[in-house]
Amino acid sequence: MSDAADPTPTDLAPDDAAPPSSATDTATFGLGCFWGPDARFGAMEGVVRTRVGYAGGTTPEPTYHDLGDHTEAVQVEYDPTVISYVDLLDVFWSNHDPRSTSRKRQYRNVILVDTLVHRQAAERTRQEVGSRIGGAVETAIEDLDTFHLAEPYHQKYQLRSTPVVGDELVDRYGDDLVDSTVAARLNGFVAGHGDPERRPSLLAALELPPTALADVRRRACDCSWS
Repeated sequence: MSDAADPTPTDLAPDDAAPPSSATDTATFGLGCFWGPDARFGAMEGVVRTRVGYAGGTTPEPTYHDLGDHTEAVQVEYDPTVISYVDLLDVFWSNHDPRSTSRKRQYRNVILVDTLVHRQAAERTRQEVGSRIGGAVETAIEDLDTFHLAEPYHQKYQLRSTPVVGDELVDRYGDDLVDSTVAARLNGFVAGHGDPERRPSLLAALELPPTALADVRRRACDCSWS
């Protein structure tokens, strides 16, 4: 669990209300290329912050071009009074085939745990998945040693790939973009995730230029928004 930056004058309103890291729990998953799960988890109510990085290996100071034996991973900081670890596990299990393994360690599916409670929950849900599919579950559960933060250009990748709103948020937050709840939500929204009925209320609370808001709506392809 990492400490989020203190709110600054550039923070948008919902970030000011986000709980500090001391009041959150953290889950870490390998789920293929980390851009996708970063967006999917970031759109969920109760998720406070997301970050992508490298974990599960022993290579010191891994980078995207020198990953060594690490796996691409997403770290999800969440408010346990709003969403549970089991809720996150449900999303994890629903978004990969537990019967197969990746040919590349970089993209393997793995649950990385750092508490006994999380390990027990992960093992219990793996048994439930095995019973449901009627076969062996290849998805690994391992202890998390160190989470190495990935390069800035990987953080909130879907949002950064949406030029108008992405540039606006990068200009406002700089390196602190990774710890923004707003950025996590918008990163999920532009990838088509999140509750469509709740998106308008969150967008309405943001002091963003109309062009940036229109960019989010366009990417989400939700024609019901006005």
